[in-house]
Amino acid sequence: MSIHLVKLCVGIESVDHLKQSIQSRFKQEKLKSANAQLFHTTRMIPKKGPELINDGSLYWVIKGHIQARQKILDIQPFQDNEGIKRCNIIVDKKLVLTQWHPRSAFQGWRYLYGEDAPQDMSDNILEANLPIQMRKDLMELRLI
Repeated sequence: MSIHLVKLCVGIESVDHLKQSIQSRFKQEKLKSANAQLFHTTRMIPKKGPELINDGSLYWVIKGHIQARQKILDIQPFQDNEGIKRCNIIVDKKLVLTQWHPRSAFQGWRYLYGEDAPQDMSDNILEANLPIQMRKDLMELRLI
């Protein structure tokens, strides 16, 4: 059984906005190092790290719905300049759209078990390019 993480995408308005943010952050990291990695820093270190690295993803909640995910490549605990233990969750640059799944607000991250994870969005271009409100309405009607 796969284990994943779910995280709120604070300050992000849409999947396109998230894609732009990912590209921008990766460019910044590339300026610092030729071996740039894309990561999300969190205070809590997942105790199930090895299971997450094996086959897990970081699922992003945007505007109350899980809408996308990134594969987790590594978990790197560290101590910051103030002596606080933190963790970099290293993720793949590729953002995979998922079927929308409602999710209430929470702090930090949560585990998400394989059977509860939303499926990846089909490669149907029409479905992927629908306006957000239309996609939301069609999902509520269970038409996509």
